[in-house]
Amino acid sequence: MQLTDRQTGQTQASESQASEPKHHTLEEYLALEEAAEFKSEFHDGEIVAVTGGSFNHNTLALNIAAFLKYALRGKAFRFFAGDVKVWIPRYRKLTYPDVMAISGEPVPYSSRTDTLTNPCLIVEILSRSTEEYDRTDKFRFYRSLDSLREYVMVDQYRLEVQQYVKTEEGFWLYRVYESLEDVIAFSAINTEMSIGEIYDGIQLEEIDAEKIDV
Repeated sequence: MQLTDRQTGQTQASESQASEPKHHTLEEYLALEEAAEFKSEFHDGEIVAVTGGSFNHNTLALNIAAFLKYALRGKAFRFFAGDVKVWIPRYRKLTYPDVMAISGEPVPYSSRTDTLTNPCLIVEILSRSTEEYDRTDKFRFYRSLDSLREYVMVDQYRLEVQQYVKTEEGFWLYRVYESLEDVIAFSAINTEMSIGEIYDGIQLEEIDAEKIDV
């Protein structure tokens, strides 16, 4: 059956509307997220599903979070890994950092117990599907937070850790680590961790597995 111009127009309009992402309020997202079986992020009205993590992704995040929590026990820092969101008001985004540290007490968004507004350190484990986003737009979103002093990206496929540190003058200094013997100084929380400890238990083609055990 051949469609008339009017019918064709209506069909194209319906298809266009169906392809457009539905716009949600922040309150709608929060209600949906509480009941959801899988995590999603809020991007200024759009709900974006968070992909599942690999063995390397999970191990790297746990290595960092566990080391920092133990090294800074008794200090005025708290650490969160994967399940606590951060609210970015300038861009109206809610994200799930892989590892996050705060100095002092958490400052929640709207009295919530699952959403923070004051991270001083954020660590993201890079995935192929999100690597470019984490290096560019996501860092731009994160650095709009007044509390943030440090952003670290850990590659799960090759031996590479990238670090941005904010100076007192407001500049971001960049450094890259590519050796197991390197030591990264987390300036936002005043502690150090070797790259070998970060990659402990990780199997990468360019790393001799026997050298990873720290």
